[in-house]
Formats: sequence, C-alpha cells, structure tokens
Amino acid sequence: MSDLLDDDMPGNAPEFTVSELSGAVKRTVEGAFSRVRVRGEIGRLSRPRSGHVYLDLKDERSVLAGVIWKGVAAKMATRPEEGMEVIATGRMTTFPGQSKYQLVIEEIRPAGMGALMAMLEKRKAALAGEGLFAEGRKQALPFLPEVIGVVTSPSGAVIRDILHRLRDRFPRKVLIWPVAVQGQACAPEVARAIRGFNALPAGGLPRPDLLIVARGGGSLEDLWGFNEETVVRAAAESAIPLISAVGHETDTTLIDLAADKRAPTPTAAAELAVPVRLDLLAWVDQQGGRLSHAATQALRLRRQRLGDVSRGLPRVETLLEAPRQRLDWLGAGLDP
Repeated sequence: MSDLLDDDMPGNAPEFTVSELSGAVKRTVEGAFSRVRVRGEIGRLSRPRSGHVYLDLKDERSVLAGVIWKGVAAKMATRPEEGMEVIATGRMTTFPGQSKYQLVIEEIRPAGMGALMAMLEKRKAALAGEGLFAEGRKQALPFLPEVIGVVTSPSGAVIRDILHRLRDRFPRKVLIWPVAVQGQACAPEVARAIRGFNALPAGGLPRPDLLIVARGGGSLEDLWGFNEETVVRAAAESAIPLISAVGHETDTTLIDLAADKRAPTPTAAAELAVPVRLDLLAWVDQQGGRLSHAATQALRLRRQRLGDVSRGLPRVETLLEAPRQRLDWLGAGLDP
C-alpha cells in the first residue's frame, strides 16, 4: 500500500514549461561553448533568398548543423561549398523551434592548402569536361581595338600600370568597370562586369572591342574569386575577346583557362592589347619606301624593255625608202 501511495505523490523535480526548458538548455550550451573551432566537411549546403547560409559540418561519425548569417556571409573570403573540408569558428547555440543545437559560424576557411587544391582540381576537371577550356572556342584578339574594357579595382597599382602601358604604346579609349578583386563580393562582381560589358546597348557607352580582367598577385585564397564557376562561365561566354591577367606569372586561376588569352601580369596584358604606335609608324614608313622603290624599279624595267623592243624594229625612214623610190619611178614615167 505504501508503495502505491509513493507512486501517486508528486516528485521534488522542478516543473518547466517547454519554453523555459528550451531557454535553460540554450543558456547552458551557449555558456559552455561560447567560442569553438570545428573541423569537418561541408554537406547539405543551402542558400535561401534571405541571404543566410545553412550547412552541415560532418565527419565519419557525426553531423553538426551550422548557419552563417547574411551579413557575415557577404564578408567571408572563402565561399563555402559542399565537399570542402574546412575549419569553422563560431559559437554554439540551440534552435528551440526544432529542438536542436547548431553552430553559428563567424569565420570559415579551408582546412589546409591540400583541401583547397583538391576542390580546385575537382572544379577544373568538371568545367574542362564541358569544353569551357577548349582551344577551339577561343577568339583571336583584335589587332588594334578602338575601345578597351578593364575589369579591376579602381584603385591600386594594377589599373595605373595598365593605363600607363597603353598610353606609352598606343593610346586607346578605356572603360573601367570597378569590382572587388578579393573576398566574397569578388566573384559575383567580376562575372557581372564581364556580362555587363557584353550587354552594352548601341547608342550609349561604346561597347569595348577587347576586355582585360586584371588583379595583382596574392595567395591562393586571395585569388580564389577568379576560380569561382560563375566567373569562369562569364569569361567563356564573352562575345568580346578577353585577356585574363590575374596575379603574377606563377599564379594560375581558372579564368586564365577560360579566357581567350592569358597574360602573366597586368602590364603584359596591355602589351598584348595594342601594338607600339611608333613601331607601326616606322613600319608604315618602311612599307612606303619599299612601295616607292618597287614602283621606280618597275618603271625602269619597263623603260629598258621598251628600249630593247624598239631596237629590234626597223626605222621609219627605212620602211619608207622603197615606197618613195617606187613613187619617183612612177612619177618619171608621167613626164612628157
């Protein structure tokens, strides 16, 4: 009987509402894991219209949900992609709406150079399989473009070097489309600039005859925006011939493979874009001299040939001697 009574008596454990218990768990988790670094592979990544990024971090045994808020995602240097092995830094919290915990990610970077290179090679193989790097689809550069479009940062040494070299070699009209050349905004801005130049309507700004996409040197992470698929596709689709001049001679990005021509430096891109004006003037003078000499020589040869032919012809006096003599003879017969 006593056992039965004990079972019916209320216990000493405190009573919580669902919201109270969820709040208590949230405070406990956030207090214990205020800032953590987690290494894992990105899986099940989504980017809804809100601008936030949702993903899973996983290893061979467990899965951790993660979220990157819109403002943080826009500033990240590394764009998260499925299959990438990363080190994520952030704070743990809970999401009471689904009774789960998650990592609010504040920073994300590849887990070593090997992970980044592996992802780059995978993307390179996939895009090459579509024929985006094929030599047969590359366009010839115009010999002397009237207007050159430059996609780069509006400040810094790169644009100054390009403009200075163009001015020295053969001054041309230059349109500059300013873009971020590093960070999360780089890839969408560069792709938008390439497509924007191609879409310029008639009657407004002059449509460039040649495009240069340029950036100075940097680490693989710094140049990563030029490895993004959206940039590669924009370069491959460009109806305007495009020179890629990203990084230094030893740097190679995927836009280099999709471009119609790759320049080792931004300065070299300007050299590929236009010939040297003074060299062209000297060549024109040389060709004019050759033309004048050829005309003089042809005229001399024709005069010589005419002289040679004329020496083989009888003189007019010789041709008339016999008719004149016959005329005299006939005339003598008519005298009385």
